[in-house]
Amino acid sequence: MSDDSLPPLTLALRVRVCLRLLFSLRRHDFRAARTFMAMTYPKDLPIVRALKFIGWALRQMWSTIPDAMRHTRFAAPVSDVPVWLKDGNPLANHPWAERPNAKLPEVVDTVVIGCGLAGCAVAYHWGRKAPPERKLVALDMADAATGSAGRNEGLVVMGRYYHMVMQTVLPYLHDVRSDLTPEQQTQLAKQFAAFYARACYRNGDLVEQTVHDECFDCDYAREGWVQARDEDQQTSLAESVQLALESGYTDWMSITPEEVKRRTGMNVRHNAGFSIAAASFHPAKWCWSLLGRGMESDQVDHFSRTKTLDIEDAGEEYIVRTQRGEIRTRHVVLCTESYTPLLMPQFHDLIRPTQTQAASGPGGPPEMMPHVGISGSRAFFGRHGNETMIGSDATRVPDREAGRIQPSRFLTHYLCTELEAAFGRAPYTITNEWSGTVSYTPDEYPVVGVIDGKRQYILGGMAGSGTAVSFNGARCIVNRILGDNSETDDYPDEYFSPLRLLDPDGHKWPELEQPT
Repeated sequence: MSDDSLPPLTLALRVRVCLRLLFSLRRHDFRAARTFMAMTYPKDLPIVRALKFIGWALRQMWSTIPDAMRHTRFAAPVSDVPVWLKDGNPLANHPWAERPNAKLPEVVDTVVIGCGLAGCAVAYHWGRKAPPERKLVALDMADAATGSAGRNEGLVVMGRYYHMVMQTVLPYLHDVRSDLTPEQQTQLAKQFAAFYARACYRNGDLVEQTVHDECFDCDYAREGWVQARDEDQQTSLAESVQLALESGYTDWMSITPEEVKRRTGMNVRHNAGFSIAAASFHPAKWCWSLLGRGMESDQVDHFSRTKTLDIEDAGEEYIVRTQRGEIRTRHVVLCTESYTPLLMPQFHDLIRPTQTQAASGPGGPPEMMPHVGISGSRAFFGRHGNETMIGSDATRVPDREAGRIQPSRFLTHYLCTELEAAFGRAPYTITNEWSGTVSYTPDEYPVVGVIDGKRQYILGGMAGSGTAVSFNGARCIVNRILGDNSETDDYPDEYFSPLRLLDPDGHKWPELEQPT
């Protein structure tokens, strides 16, 4: 798109954009600004960070963003419905839409709370494996896949590559395993990374196999995920690739700027990371397919728009209290992710709601390749049919704000400039803009296991990598509840138990292996 075909960058345009940005500022803009400053200027003092950010923000508002707005526009109004949900939800208001007088069962074997990526996967595996006498009920406070499952990037990621997991786990081990030497802590972090990577590889393969075996219509394609790296990140990229090779977890590699261009259409100056086995899909369709297939069996029921208020331990059973009544159950599976601290206060500061946001609409750079995950240094991009998606942010929000749609309009404008920098100018109209909350644990490592030493399970804390854990994690939890030991369990308690967060001193940590 040539500059000659664009409207001029006039003083009036600059002023109009500046005023629009200033009047759109909300509380989350300032929280997101803190995140941006910490990520962009990590070595500077707080006052220096603030001054640098103010200078950057003024340049954005006066020059960079107005320039991008010459070929970008916002629809009037912009919808807050995520792109994955804008065509409707086939399981909306289930079963009440067709059976207004439906009642919750009084007694079941298992209740799963939350029908996103994890909860729908639990329902699917239960429907395939449970005997007729063992009933599962899947509850959701809204409709299936309307939480983070319907507000994400749409990637079946392999999760955090081996080196990244090491880096997030190691600081936590410094805090809770001070009895170990630094070398032993590093070795234990490597073991955590190895178990995570192994489980994620199996998860990715299981997702692909299930899509094909079940003939699920969820736009699945396995084309990988490219993650740009700046000049000052090249040493770290090389180290991470070398460590992946040495450990045998070779999904992660480095590719040249020319290869990045070929695979994605994105222009970069330096080598990028490439997750070979990652895939793209329609996350909401995936969830609906799983839950729908589970409900085809007599062992699975689903009740939407049924908020869980409380869970009481009644000895040999649990009483799940909802706004529609009580259910007595032998087992409970929490798939509530960022909502968990509201239901289980003991997880405050252990499962941390973290907001991300995205926007989409028709147009955008025609050079952008579909089906491949694309991440710039500060944003992600995606091509879905004639729609272009842009997104970013990873800012913690209070527990009570889990699930709220409150994107920063300033950040959306900034993402438009990042899109232009990565792909060039192209007409683009933003029609949908939303946010979602994923959950981070202190070590950014998921929790898969029993909470209370009895029969209350959790599958969460997936740090924005829910598609890397949820399907395989659900398989393992269902197998444990049903007593099925015929399949490999990829989530041993020593690594994944929530007790490593709830009670680090009482947790049974893995034995240290000899370094290889």
